[in-house]
Parts: sequence; structure tokens; C-alpha cells
Amino acid sequence: MIRPFLHVLPSRTGGAAENMATDFLLLQRYPQPEAPRFRHYEWRKEAFTFGFSQKIAFVRANLPSVLSAIASAKEGLPHSSNIDLCRRPTGGGIVDHRNDWTYTLVIPRSHALYDLPAPQSYRAVHEALATALTALGQPAEVKLECEPCPDGPTVCFTRAERFDVVQPRTERKIAGAAQKRNKHGLLLQGSIEKSAVGAVDWEVFAEKFAGELARVLRADAQAAPWPDLNEDELAGLTEQYSSPEWIEYR
Repeated sequence: MIRPFLHVLPSRTGGAAENMATDFLLLQRYPQPEAPRFRHYEWRKEAFTFGFSQKIAFVRANLPSVLSAIASAKEGLPHSSNIDLCRRPTGGGIVDHRNDWTYTLVIPRSHALYDLPAPQSYRAVHEALATALTALGQPAEVKLECEPCPDGPTVCFTRAERFDVVQPRTERKIAGAAQKRNKHGLLLQGSIEKSAVGAVDWEVFAEKFAGELARVLRADAQAAPWPDLNEDELAGLTEQYSSPEWIEYR
């Protein structure tokens, strides 16, 4: 059997809405839909994202500093906050991206990992992440057991949940992720809190992590050029994701 390639895409920097729109189009419109794809990206300014099902009231209560920015956007006034806020297409809680290492993995529908229950695909990716960190001298492991998680909205990194990546002794949360599964594939958006690990060469980590993901996917990691996405579609989706209607959807 011919092994597939895991396409490792170039790193890019964008605003919160642009990053979310790009991730969604990498799921929906990738020119080689049978290839898994992986990317790391940066944030143009201080950013928070929150899961698709989160209530905006909860976000406001936990991030009061963004309230004025949301109100200004709704009224067409200049933003008074430097914080970039966006609702993700995936699930999960509120994520602070001000000091994280953010990545996206898309697994095509044709891949066996797509058919796994969500907790198992989550675990497989996090085991690859923990292995990559440990290989660089930063001990990490996947949390296999935890107390029942509370129902309702959450703020990520305040506690570790099952199959999150944690420090072995302290169980401080290192990494979490959120998923979206549809007819095109599985979109996984992940975040590593840099303050939870020691000194890491993140370029070396990116290469090591891609290699571990390729092993899990039974693929070969291959650097790939940025795909030819429809710029008009990307611009339109970015505008949608930055709108008050999207941010205040629930």
C-alpha cells in the first residue's frame, strides 16, 4: 500500500477571524482532499477564541476586557481594546492565545482516524504531541483519568480534562484542542500553553510534532506549498467570522 503524505504547510500570521476562516477552508476546500494537512500559525495581536457552542454571556462574564470591543463593533465605533476575539468553528472552551503555540490538523474522511470516536482521535493527536515534547527534554503525558467535567461552558487551561496533555508530576495542563467533524473530514484546532513547558525551540518542535503526527497517521511528513484557496471566499468568510452576528451567535 502506498503511504499517504501529511502535508506540512508554511506558518502564517493572521487576525483571529482570518485564522479561523483559513482553518475552516483547509477543511472544506483543500485542493488535495485525501491528504492530511497540518499547520502552525501566529496571531496578529492579542487574541482569544471560544467554541462554537459557547454562550456569549459566558464569554463576556469571563473576559470583561473584551466587552467594550464587542459593543464598539456592534455600533460601528472604533475598538477601544487591542484584544482580538472570535468564535471558533470547532467546539471547546475559551482559549487565551496570548502566549500559546497554535496548530491545526485536518484528517480527511477517508482516513481511519476519522472514524474513531472523538475522545480517541483527541487522544491519538495528544499522544503524538506529548511524545514530541518529551523527546525535546520537556516531560509531558496524556491525562488518562480525571474527575467528571462540569456541564456547561469552560475556560481552557484552568483545569486538565481527560486526554489533555499535562506535566507528569504537577498535572498542570500543557495542551488542549477542539474538534469539528463533517462530511469533508475532521478539523482539530490545538493550543499549547508555552508557560507550562520549559525552554523549547519551537521550530524544532514543529518538525518533531509533524513527524509524530505522520507516524500516528501512517503517513510521511512532507513540506507543502500554501494551497490555492479562493481569496474572495476567504475574505468573505473572514468578514463573517469578524461580524457581531457571528461572535454573538449564541
